[in-house]
Amino acid sequence: MSKLNNREILKKRRNNRSHYGQFLLLLCLGVFLCMVLRFTYVSVFKTVRGVNLTQMAQSLYTKSNVISAKRGTIYDANGQPLAEDTNVYTMYAILNKKQVGLDNEPLYITNKEKAAKAISSVLPITYKEALKDLNPSTNAFQVEFGNAGTNISLTQKQKLDSYHISGLNFLQQPSRLYPNGVFASHLIGYASAQSDPKTSKVSLTGQMGIEKVYNELLTGKDGYKTSQTDNSGVQIETGKTVDKPAKNGDDVYTTLDYRLQSLMETEMTNVYNEVHPKSMNAVLMNAKTGDILAATQRPTFNATTKQGLDKIWRNTLIQDAYEPGSTMKIFTVASSINSGHYNGNATYHSGKYLINGRVVPDWNPSGWGDITYNKGFALSSNVAMAHLEQMMGAKTWREYMNRFKFFTPSNLGFPGEETGSVQFTYPIEQANTAFGQGILVNAMQMMRALSSIANDGTMVQPRIVSKIVDPKTKKVIKSYPRKVVGHPITASTAKQVIQHMEDVVYKSYGIGGAYKIPGYKIAAKTGTAQVSDGKAGYESGDDSYLYSVAGIAPADHPKYILYITMKQPTLKGTKTASQLMAEIFNPVMRLALEENKNAENKNNLKVPNVVGKSTSTARKELSSAGLKYIFTGNGDKVLDQSIDANEKVSSNRLVIVQTNGSKSMADLKGWSRYDVATYCRMTGISANLQGDGYAYKQSIKSGVAINGATKVTIKFK
Repeated sequence: MSKLNNREILKKRRNNRSHYGQFLLLLCLGVFLCMVLRFTYVSVFKTVRGVNLTQMAQSLYTKSNVISAKRGTIYDANGQPLAEDTNVYTMYAILNKKQVGLDNEPLYITNKEKAAKAISSVLPITYKEALKDLNPSTNAFQVEFGNAGTNISLTQKQKLDSYHISGLNFLQQPSRLYPNGVFASHLIGYASAQSDPKTSKVSLTGQMGIEKVYNELLTGKDGYKTSQTDNSGVQIETGKTVDKPAKNGDDVYTTLDYRLQSLMETEMTNVYNEVHPKSMNAVLMNAKTGDILAATQRPTFNATTKQGLDKIWRNTLIQDAYEPGSTMKIFTVASSINSGHYNGNATYHSGKYLINGRVVPDWNPSGWGDITYNKGFALSSNVAMAHLEQMMGAKTWREYMNRFKFFTPSNLGFPGEETGSVQFTYPIEQANTAFGQGILVNAMQMMRALSSIANDGTMVQPRIVSKIVDPKTKKVIKSYPRKVVGHPITASTAKQVIQHMEDVVYKSYGIGGAYKIPGYKIAAKTGTAQVSDGKAGYESGDDSYLYSVAGIAPADHPKYILYITMKQPTLKGTKTASQLMAEIFNPVMRLALEENKNAENKNNLKVPNVVGKSTSTARKELSSAGLKYIFTGNGDKVLDQSIDANEKVSSNRLVIVQTNGSKSMADLKGWSRYDVATYCRMTGISANLQGDGYAYKQSIKSGVAINGATKVTIKFK
């Protein structure tokens, strides 16, 4: 019984093993079949869970690089770069001694004293400050150096690299270079590096001025390059490559003249530092074309360093509206003449004038007795203008204000323009507007209106951008031609108004004698307006005025308009407001007139390009060209030249050549204000320019060593 049972048990076990074996065989066959079907599906359709394996494989063996587009350059009218792309660096120092490279090479600061000495010799930081940063109170992995360690130029980085300091590293980022520093800063604006939150790509974006208004055109479009690689990442020569070149940003050409703008900036700074007005504006325009040749404001800022930007963000040339004061009398007289109401030889009683019991006073309360309207204009009589407004009638006067396009945008292209307003309900308010009170305008509206006086009655649109150019093809994508925007007066009226403005400068009783420029005939009108207190009245005190001057030259064949405003300066009693503004007006207008005269000279000389050449070669080329020149520095290589290559100049123009090496003071006797200002800027010294004309005295003798800390006073006559 037991033997039978054992046999049955053994048989049953064999059957079970057979069934299990068959089951496992079938299971293996099933799994194998599934794998075959899966691999067949994958090999045919090349997709797994919605992922395209072909594309995935290509991505693993495809190298893709973004080709960044270069931001367009902003130029002056003659092709001088005003804003261009560059790279800047942020410096940091590794302190952790565990950071080593191959062969245990230290990747940290090993000699802090040596590092501090090198850093302080290149960057604006003292040795003690640098050493303190390198010795933090905590156990820091790395340290940075504040503002001194940011916005480092390539030249500064290369100098620091030359010290071979282990552990000193740099992060590169795109930046914008404004080579002229303070230079029409609110008009040019600035661009700064911005990071895209989606792609983390850092690119330059315009934040103000032309950089912002034309940001899309300046930015361009990135390209890319893809190539096939092997397992080790080496490019396969027979692999497929795809290239899409970057489209660099378009170039913007402004109407600014580099020389005129540079001189205007220098003269504005001198006056601003002397009397510290709350604000200043200056604009020089070609009356025939509307081209803004130079324009600036104070306060302003350095577009590269951003120093001063915290003081004022507004472009006050268009975003500030103000009462123009007596310069408005230009348009009152023009309207009176053009409407047939002006008799310049008729007389009136000056001093004060009652309108419905309200007094219109002259700036001289006692007046000048009974005088003609012609003389009243030269003396800037408010009473004369009030009479003229009364004779025209409020309706006619208001119509002419509209003809001159006050209260309408200047259309210069910048956002946030203040278009002005007028108080014109009551007779006294109507009379006040005739001498520039109770009416608000901006500087560019004044320039537009003044163009009709200087342009035979034809009013032109001011413009700051002349054209947009493709940097690759040099094709003009868009141009901004001269635009006539009205004819508010006749040519005859314009000529008569200019004659009256000449009287302001040249008549013995005229109050604009400070604006005489020897050799040229000037037409001008000064202005003084009380500054509003922001409520219903005006501020009081000796420093509560906005002073201005509007000038046209040459008066016999007008081409240039120069308009300057100075708000609430702290006058010290040594100079009048007119004398201070003349320190800006006269040299800038003189340079414009001289440039115009030189441009008409067919015997002009062509300036060679000597930058980067040896000083001996530069001397030979400048001498061969017949040019006057002077070298700053005793080095053997030319770093810069004051006049652009290929520019044609008269034989008496001075070319200032900057070299490497130490510098000594030049003999500036007989130099023009522009040449002196240029020399001081190129040598890095601080200048106090006094007077107008040509230099005759300097506080530092020629031959004395100079450096960036040197200050010199130069007198002109």
